[in-house]
Amino acid sequence: MLSCPMVGKIYQLTELDALSRELIQELEDLSVCLLEGEMGSGKTTLVKAIGKQLEIAETIASPTYPIINEYKTNLGKLVYHFDFYRIKNEFEAYDIGVNEYFESGNLCLVEWPEKIPSLIPEHYLKIKLEINDAHSRVISYARY
Repeated sequence: MLSCPMVGKIYQLTELDALSRELIQELEDLSVCLLEGEMGSGKTTLVKAIGKQLEIAETIASPTYPIINEYKTNLGKLVYHFDFYRIKNEFEAYDIGVNEYFESGNLCLVEWPEKIPSLIPEHYLKIKLEINDAHSRVISYARY
């Protein structure tokens, strides 16, 4: 169920810290966050900014090849970062146990969720990123 319409706002790269704090507040009672956008739109950059706000000490990198990366916050909470760009079908995601990750209660940041439509849980935060220019993006988000 949509709690608010997705309305896009232009964000500059310098506003990522403020945006990521805002998104973390939206995720307070949700554990799954879907990031949609074309290649190069800034999905991984936004995940890095969220990780910075969550005080993840490790370097956050795109999990394109391993499909999933696991990080710990300074409070010891787990954060999972998925990138389903390279999967051929939903069975691959199912085989790695994506449902168990989603049901774990730990934060799951998911790039390319359109590759796993039937595995998406009922409640999540959806973020859409669109390239505006080299230094800004139109970003919309809504709770479902």
